[in-house]
Amino acid sequence: MKTLTKAEEQIIRIMWDLGKATVKEIREQLPSPKPAVNTVSTIVRILENKGFVGHEKKGRGYVYFPLIKKEEYTQQSLRTMINKYFDGSFKNLVSFFARRENIDVNELEDILKELRKNS
Repeated sequence: MKTLTKAEEQIIRIMWDLGKATVKEIREQLPSPKPAVNTVSTIVRILENKGFVGHEKKGRGYVYFPLIKKEEYTQQSLRTMINKYFDGSFKNLVSFFARRENIDVNELEDILKELRKNS
């Protein structure tokens, strides 16, 4: 799966929330100052070229929709980050945050309970 720029990620997140949307509807969800419609349209087309977005014709324009699920992208992004920064080890990732964020034993136990419950 291809990686996304911050701008592309911002747009796809909006699309995950909206489901289907026109470029103008996507632009409305962006924070101020809002980029030009042409800028949003360009980013949507890039996402389409990367295989993240599809479209259907509606009247004289298009409605766009995500082709990749949020969970799928999140999993792939997390896997890439773990491989890149933590030698591919989830244990190294958890250890890093446990040390940096001063996670106490009770929080770690809660995390373990959640992991056991979901597996």
